[in-house]
Formats: sequence, C-alpha cells, structure tokens
Amino acid sequence: MKAKKRSRLKKGKKLSVKKENGKSPKISKYWFQRYDLFSRYDQGIEMDEEGWYSVTPEEIAIRQAERCRGQLVIDCFSGVGGNTIQFAKLCSSVVAIDIDPVKVELAMNNAMVYGVAIRVDFVVGDFVHLAPSLKGDVVFLSPPWGGPMYKDVESYKMDMLQPRDGYTLFKIALSIAPNIIMFLPRNVDVAQVEELAWLSSPPLTLEIEENFVGGRMKAITAYFSCNAV
Repeated sequence: MKAKKRSRLKKGKKLSVKKENGKSPKISKYWFQRYDLFSRYDQGIEMDEEGWYSVTPEEIAIRQAERCRGQLVIDCFSGVGGNTIQFAKLCSSVVAIDIDPVKVELAMNNAMVYGVAIRVDFVVGDFVHLAPSLKGDVVFLSPPWGGPMYKDVESYKMDMLQPRDGYTLFKIALSIAPNIIMFLPRNVDVAQVEELAWLSSPPLTLEIEENFVGGRMKAITAYFSCNAV
C-alpha cells in the first residue's frame, strides 16, 4: 500500500475535539511529563485523555524512528501521533492507522505542529481488517496495554494486549512486512516476547531494548527483523 499524503477522514466532516490539559483531575499526574511526550507541546499539541498515558515519550519515539530510516512504516495503532511524527521525519513515508476518528484528527493536528503531516497517510480504520491491503518495510505495533493498571501486574502477558492478543497481532503484522517493532510494557514477560520470533520461518532476529526517560525505565522495544532494521 502506497502512502498518500492525505487523510481518509470523510470529506466535510469536522470533529469537535476538546484539548485535555493539566486542569483535568484524571490526567493531572501526567501534566508534568508533557514536554517528555511532545517537546513542542506549547505550540498547539492536542491530546485526548487516553493520549496522556498511552503516547510514546518523544525521546523513545525518536530512537525507534532512527531504526527505520528511509523505509515505509505502517504505524498500526497511531493514537495521537507521537510515533507517527518521528517516523515521518526520518522515513520515506508513513501510514498511520487508528480506529478512533478523534485520535486521527488529533494526530493530524500534532503532525502539523511538527511540520510533517504531508508525509503521512492518516487512515481511520481497524488495523486487523485493513491488514490484507497493507504492505510496507516495517510494521510498528504499539497496541493498547489496558490502561495505567498494567503497572500493577507482576508479569504482563501477551494475551493482555488489546484488541487482540500479542501472538495474533504479531502474525497479522508478519503478513504485512518482514520487520516488526513492538512497544511493550516494562514488566512484559520477556520469554513470551522471545516466542514471537519463532512464529516466522525461518525465525526472525530479535533485539530487546530497555527504554528509559529521565533515568526511569518506561517500557521495552522489541525489534524483530529478517534483516537489520
């Protein structure tokens, strides 16, 4: 699927989006992290409530994008656009998919703040259903972890990912691209992550990277490749 520099939102449809900020009790604890999430936050960044606890911190998103220079990336759960923006800076093109049209509108706004919206094909849709029509060099999977409560789990399992378990999502991604990047909770069961590499024949090479922001471990990134990504 070629990346087209436009959005597949319905023509003439204007979504009403409320910008969430530190005044909301539900996200006030994330407010101090706003510049970690988007260094250009004060220049017009907009997020919904879920975006505050689900967007990839910018420092991590930059590092992930550096591994995909010059390639076509499919961002399957793009949310408010944290990863999409960094991919658009360094990659040949990006297809950013989210099932929530409000999130897609927010991601478009945020990509415009960073001046990269023209390099992204924004798609409103279900990644699982769209997969047969998608082709790229790299699939980026950052599926919902189930909200902030994931931190309370001693060992996070693949079947806790949403909207499908991690094994199913990974198999779908394998049909799209030879290289897959997964952004996962820091308490994920690493043995299960390693099992994913064996779902391909021959098995994919796996590199697991621990992601830190401000000296604190935030998550892990798993890089699966048939060749170096």
